[in-house]
Formats: sequence, structure tokens, C-alpha cells
Amino acid sequence: MTRYDILTAVPTAFHSDGALDLEGSRAIFRFVAESGNEGAFILGTTGEFPAIDATEFAAIVEAALAELKDRMRVVVHVGQPSTFEALRLVEIAKGLGATEFAALTPYYLKATDQSIFEYFEALSAAVGDGRLYVYIYPARSGNPVSVELLTRLAALPNIVGAKVSELSLDEIAAYRAAVPADFDLYTGADRDLIAAVRSGAQGVVSGVSSVTPKPFRALADAGRSGDADAIAAAQAAVDDVVSLIGGDMARMKEAYRVLDVVDTHCRMAIAEPTDAEREAVARVVAVHR
Repeated sequence: MTRYDILTAVPTAFHSDGALDLEGSRAIFRFVAESGNEGAFILGTTGEFPAIDATEFAAIVEAALAELKDRMRVVVHVGQPSTFEALRLVEIAKGLGATEFAALTPYYLKATDQSIFEYFEALSAAVGDGRLYVYIYPARSGNPVSVELLTRLAALPNIVGAKVSELSLDEIAAYRAAVPADFDLYTGADRDLIAAVRSGAQGVVSGVSSVTPKPFRALADAGRSGDADAIAAAQAAVDDVVSLIGGDMARMKEAYRVLDVVDTHCRMAIAEPTDAEREAVARVVAVHR
């Protein structure tokens, strides 16, 4: 059966001085829990993971599992520049009850295919009975994953899929042709659910769906129905939201203010929305909430 999974990439809440807002993050998790989406992807790019320390990581994972695990899958991102750091996060998350993990390739420094393979080989062993997704984002990590390398990674125990960000639909299709049929592929492009599924993916990891899940649910339902008119209408709604909010965490957090979920901020160096952008976010949220 063709799947149209939506995994919500969840923002992390911070106070205006940059301190972690754990209760604000809990409020976001509770909002996401009501979305009807298939899962949550926490502490990824949308969650500003490079700015989170190990103690904060543990607190956020614990809160996410408490608020979400009875409602949807929870995928915990553990990717780090080194195997040592990533393994430490796996052990923390496992100890708190996490069973699904994702890991960005090592980043910042250039890594060889063999080094990337050994990194995932160690993580594969560390997750035990858990499930691990390869997070492929060369535009941010600087380290691509070739079709040949993903084929090797797919053969490791416990590696069950990949999240693919800022790669073309043709590249997703090339991955699909090379990996086993039960290996899941998720696009990181919010608007590409239908197109990615047609290219062999099983769904999308979407940050925008964290604030406006309704049009994304409608698009998934339309995809399952096969109704071309319903797909076109739902796609137009998703495109509308994505064009104004996109992958901008500050605009997502402005949407949470509009929705009265939490007054939250970004820790990383992300520009606050302009007045015009705030008005646009308010308009699009009002239409699609």
C-alpha cells in the first residue's frame, strides 16, 4: 500500500535570552500531538540541534516522549560531527525510552565514504532493537551520500530508512531503485509529499506541518484517494503555507504566537520576522489553522 506519512519536524522553544524553555517545548509537543500526523522528528534542523547541549538534549527527549509517544512515533535525531558524540546521545535517548533514531552524517569536516559507513555502523549497533534513519543533507553537512554508499548502509542491521533534504526528485528515485523495498525514504521538502511519493518515497518530514497540520493532512488524504482535483486543491493550500513560512524557524515560532501555543524564540542566529512577515504569517495561519 502506498504511504503518505507526515513526520512533523518539531521546533524547540527558547526564551528571549536564549535559555531553553522546556515548558514551552512541552506546549509545542502537545500541539503537535493533536495534528493527526504519523510521527514527530525532534531535535533535527528545525529543532536547532547544533545549539543544544547533552543535558538539554536529555530534557527535551524526556519531554517529547512523555507528551507524544502515546499519540505518534517519536524519531530522535542524534547526528553529531563525531561518532563519540552521536553514540553518547543514542545512549541518553535509549535510556529515556526512545526506540527510533535519525542521524545526520558527520558534518563540518569532509568525511570519506568509509568514515561515514563506520559512523553509521557504530550507531546501528548502538541502537540495539531500535530503528535508525540516515539523515542525508549535504547542503548543510558538506558530506553527500552516494547511491552506492546508501546501498551499503541499508544492509546494516537496524538501519531502516533515510531522510533526504535538498536533493532532487530524481536523486530520491535513484535511491529508491537501489535500496530494498522495505527501506523507507522521506523527503525533507515540505511541499513535495505527492511528488516524492511518486518518486518512491514513503512520506515527508515537514517543519511547516508543526504549525499548520491541516493542509498537510488534507494532502495526504487526497493522495491516498487518488482524486486529482482534491490533490490539486490540497497542494495549493500546502504551497500557500510553505511559501510564507517555509523552513524558517523564526516564522514557525511567530505562528505559535498567533496560535497562542507559546511565545517562543530561536537560539541560533536566525533573523526575527519583519512586521510584514508577521502579518503574512498571521494571515496564512488564520486561513489554514
